[in-house]
Amino acid sequence: MDATLSPSARWLGPAGLIPFVALAAGAWLGARGAAPALAAYGATILAFLGAVHWGLAMRAPPAERRADLPRLGLGVVPALVAWVALLLPTAQALALLAAAILATALVETVGARSGLVPRDYLRLRWALSCAAAACLLAGAAAARLGL
Repeated sequence: MDATLSPSARWLGPAGLIPFVALAAGAWLGARGAAPALAAYGATILAFLGAVHWGLAMRAPPAERRADLPRLGLGVVPALVAWVALLLPTAQALALLAAAILATALVETVGARSGLVPRDYLRLRWALSCAAAACLLAGAAAARLGL
């Protein structure tokens, strides 16, 4: 992680993975309700990731106003995908959420190349997104196997 991240971001970000890991493990151990709870948490986090871009748009300097529409769009789309995921069977929901979390990080990478997303945030995001997606996919596999 980048040295310019605040100490709070350096520990709160990874702490947000605790429910992903615990619920994915619970799904594999056959804990009743773990996979749907994992989907609910994944949807919550995906919506949160979109909200980051509303914050960036609201605090953008005038030179970045040209990016308002894409930023605000990236703020809305993850929440819509999260909502759709919660309407699907659990295994499909978990797979969709994993893909959407990674896709959001990919779009943010494009934004970072234009200076619209802080690089230190992006490094943290990729690490957390890959771990979260792995947990969501593990939960999807457990749900497909009927564990």
